[in-house]
Amino acid sequence: MFPDLADFENYFGPLRLFRYLSVRCALACACAFITGILVAPHIIELMRRLKFGQSFRTAEQVGALAALHESKKGTPVMGGLIIFVGVMVSTLLFAKLNVLVLTAMLVYVSMTALGAADDLLKIKQKSSAGVSAKAKLFVQLLTVIAALAILYTSDTYADSMRELWVPFLKTPIIEYMPLWFAFPFLFLVIAGSSNAINLTDGVDGLAIGCTISVALVYAVFAYVTGNAIACEYLFIHMVPECGELAVVCFALVGASMAFLWFNANPADIFMGDTGSLALGGLIGAIAFMTHQPFTLVIVGGVFVMEAMSVILQVASYKTTKKRIFRMSPIHHHFEMKGWKENRLVVRFWIMSLIFALAGLATLKLR
Repeated sequence: MFPDLADFENYFGPLRLFRYLSVRCALACACAFITGILVAPHIIELMRRLKFGQSFRTAEQVGALAALHESKKGTPVMGGLIIFVGVMVSTLLFAKLNVLVLTAMLVYVSMTALGAADDLLKIKQKSSAGVSAKAKLFVQLLTVIAALAILYTSDTYADSMRELWVPFLKTPIIEYMPLWFAFPFLFLVIAGSSNAINLTDGVDGLAIGCTISVALVYAVFAYVTGNAIACEYLFIHMVPECGELAVVCFALVGASMAFLWFNANPADIFMGDTGSLALGGLIGAIAFMTHQPFTLVIVGGVFVMEAMSVILQVASYKTTKKRIFRMSPIHHHFEMKGWKENRLVVRFWIMSLIFALAGLATLKLR
């Protein structure tokens, strides 16, 4: 919307500013933050009125953790809607709606709907079950099929989206990914990212704080991948108008900060699967389209750490009947060790920032 106003700069000179990607990124971030701050109280009040509160596992299921989280019972969920509104409004206002942006929005809308359905079922059933694993898998598969159909039928992006890049190398390891390889690969990126953020979302402010640092790094990736001079200097393949994904990333940063305003301990609202599944899907899609899917393992190091702690815990218990951690995901392990929630969250944010800077450094180390 606003980018089109630059065509009228002859009538009002300052409108030319909307041609600059950096200006639109800043405005998208500010708009998403303000939008989130404005809509959050209404969404929180609606969830309270509908009695859409968080259900927690019992002491029989999680032991002492139930007592630690006793005060959180009844806190409204589906706070991911706050982030969703902020991101969508800002993206529609400040991004040029090219194929990459539309694909990112398709994934985000689809995963938000899946997360919302999951939250609603949990509330209705008053359990932590929600949507079945098969149903989630089916929706994720359809989302990946739709995303690849858009990208691979585009005259502009079909060839570049078939390249597979890894950190530290100046050339792609695969120059032309066949569909039979691209489909499961993109599915793993999106599903893995979604599930990892979902596992991290267990303490006030933890997941969303880490999401902000990841989104900032991918804003940089998107910006340089769409800039011919930066691509030549950094030995990466330019993707036309990829910089528009930076607008999406900055919208995500602004909306996430607005959500964190209300999600900081003690939280007024939880993001629920409405937020965690959707954020993972959006970040995974952007990572794929910016040719940085493997870098996500570094940038999202906290999310990887959380997911791996669950995998290792389950594997250890099934094979040896012994647990590696007091409880998984790993943030619960530190809770059980006596870490106060605020200290735990800040320390994980610090780690997330370190991982983000390490991932950003891979641009130069080629």
